[in-house]
Amino acid sequence: MGSSAPSLPEVHSSVPTQYPSLWKRMFAFAGPAYLVSVGYMDPGNWATDIEGGSRFGYQLLWVLVVSNLMAILLQTLAARLGIVTGRDLAQACREAYPKPVSWALWLLAEIAIAACDLAELLGAAIGLNLLFGLPLIAGVALTALDTLLILWFGRFGIRLIESIILGFITVIAGCFVLEIFLAKPAWREVASGLVPRLDANSLYVAVAMLGATVMPHNLYLHSSLVQTRSFAADPRSKRLACQFNLIDSAIALNGALLVNAAILILAASTFHRNGIVVTEIQQAHRMLEPLLGTTLAGAAFALALLFSGQSSTITGTMAGQIVMEGFLNFRMRPWLRRLITRGVAIVPAALTIHFTGDQGAFRLLILSQVVLSLQLPFAIVPLIRFTADRKRMGELANASWVRALSAACAALIVALNLWLAWNELRALPAWAALGLISPLAALLAYVTMAPPRGRAVPAMPEARELQFAEPVYRRILVPVDHSALDRVALAHAVALGKPHGAVIHLLHVEEGVTSQVYGDEARTAEIELGRQYFEDLAAAVRRTGLAAELEILHGKEVKTLIIQFARALRPDLIVMGAHGHRGLMDLVFGATINEVRHGVDVPVLVVRLPS
Repeated sequence: MGSSAPSLPEVHSSVPTQYPSLWKRMFAFAGPAYLVSVGYMDPGNWATDIEGGSRFGYQLLWVLVVSNLMAILLQTLAARLGIVTGRDLAQACREAYPKPVSWALWLLAEIAIAACDLAELLGAAIGLNLLFGLPLIAGVALTALDTLLILWFGRFGIRLIESIILGFITVIAGCFVLEIFLAKPAWREVASGLVPRLDANSLYVAVAMLGATVMPHNLYLHSSLVQTRSFAADPRSKRLACQFNLIDSAIALNGALLVNAAILILAASTFHRNGIVVTEIQQAHRMLEPLLGTTLAGAAFALALLFSGQSSTITGTMAGQIVMEGFLNFRMRPWLRRLITRGVAIVPAALTIHFTGDQGAFRLLILSQVVLSLQLPFAIVPLIRFTADRKRMGELANASWVRALSAACAALIVALNLWLAWNELRALPAWAALGLISPLAALLAYVTMAPPRGRAVPAMPEARELQFAEPVYRRILVPVDHSALDRVALAHAVALGKPHGAVIHLLHVEEGVTSQVYGDEARTAEIELGRQYFEDLAAAVRRTGLAAELEILHGKEVKTLIIQFARALRPDLIVMGAHGHRGLMDLVFGATINEVRHGVDVPVLVVRLPS
């Protein structure tokens, strides 16, 4: 199956938690659930909550409460899986199931993320439209540029992203506190909405609300984010980390419940009370001002919607990265991953807006949440099975009452989805409905009943028992590029290779226009001067007593040629010099080192100029 890199390796174990103060430790663990909670108040939730409140009043408030309780349970299980096993849910699936099953689960997870991104895209575009009058099509195009913003924030670490998200959540919550104060709902009627009731008319919206609340990609996300905290690997420390993350989840997700409840209560107390059924978010915005008697209501609504859409894009990008890397053991730059995901969402959004207008965008928001709900069982069932497995979880496996409660949640979700599928597909010919449902039903049956390949929790040996095999460097590859880093990299290569009599292989890639056109036949004064420089470097290495060989390649893709050469040479070590540019500069100059280290299966030593 191959080994997996740590989940979100750039921020893995980057937040210390070892503090003597209980409050400081609790604060250190706080954060992952707030990033997750953003997905519970994204524009998809707005669409379902507004329709549910305007069409059925307070009748579906209980759905939000039950969904939130299930979300707390399931997100706690996701956090527990990441803390105890050191694997996110996607990695655990790849290790537990055969490749065809793992790939099918990956595809479904990608569909769920695209549906979620579609909701975020439309929500942000609608927010821009309401605040600045920007056409929806233009707003959809503009939101595609948030890739660069996410790339910029990611370089500063996970705590900054968590702080920004918490700021967004505070603004969203503040806007709805103001809205509820202006709406003055009848609290006795609000309380009546906590009594469960459901019929065929409200099923579609109820399942959409469920899909918008318990979101499948959030389970993958949470199981990874908890690993950004640094804690000891013994069972006691893991148990303590699980407890702190339970507190984090309860606070964050109950805060998200209050925001969702506020949206539904606002819709019920303003629209349903006046006999208005809202079919688009813009309609809700326009009607708030006359119904509540102030323009402040509309402005707060639009601002909260914009912040909701933009904050959700950050966690959506992370979830996409986790799912792709976990299921496929394949790493992609987050900005590129974001462009692909957003591109998948832009096409249906733009086509829907073009052909059906604003009302079609609203219906697309609702549909995206139903898609999320239909994908839920394929994330929930493996999660429940993994966290109940003593081979994986050891003494921290789920207790019997947790297994029973989580199984009941899964059964309820599957039952609601079957009901929804029957209602939506019964108008189709029987062969078409069976063609859609049968593959999904077979996959769900497999992940529910087939025994996953277990992965025991490794015992932590005592330090004195650890055995270290001394590496032997007989072939060392050093890419060189006409900079001061060449001598630094070669100095490290010589120091490491001398005890083993290593051969130092110098590699340079000429990427000028002449080299791209003529390849190995390229001859210019500049190329000849460069060759002499590299020959001098090789001669300097030989004077140390080591053998040196020089190879000059010609082409455009430097990193690709380095990877191809390394795979053919099979060196014991690659030494590369780092120029130190990051973030947006990587987009301009490239990030050769990252591409090379992910493209070869040998150690890569990265060196910098001494400060």
